[in-house]
Amino acid sequence: MASALADEACEACTSEDKPLTETEYSEYLAELDEDVWEVVDEHHLEGTYEFDDFRDALEFTYEVGELADEEWHHPNIHLQWGEVKIEMWTHKIDGLHKTDFVMAARMDRIHEEYAPE
Repeated sequence: MASALADEACEACTSEDKPLTETEYSEYLAELDEDVWEVVDEHHLEGTYEFDDFRDALEFTYEVGELADEEWHHPNIHLQWGEVKIEMWTHKIDGLHKTDFVMAARMDRIHEEYAPE
C-alpha cells in the first residue's frame, strides 16, 4: 500500500504551529496502513509492524533509524522478535504535525519489503 504521502517533504514546524485536530489529521491517517497505525489520545501515532523473524524486524528498525536521522524526526522504537512498535509525535508542539504522517507513510513503504507473506 504505497501512499503519495510518503513522497511529500518532511517540513519542520515552528513553535507557533498548533497540533493537528482530529478533523485535520483524519485525511492523513486514511493514507496510512490501517492495520498498523492509530492515533492515541489525539496526541501521537502508534504503529505495530509484524515480521517473520527477528532479523527482518532488526533490519527494518535500522532503516527507520536511518530515515529518522536523515529527516531529523525521531520516533520511539520498540524492537522485539517479529514485531516493531513505533510511537511518534512532534515534540516541539507536543502533538501531531503533518510530518508525523509523512514519516509513517515512509515507514509503511519500507515495511513492504519485509511484510510477512
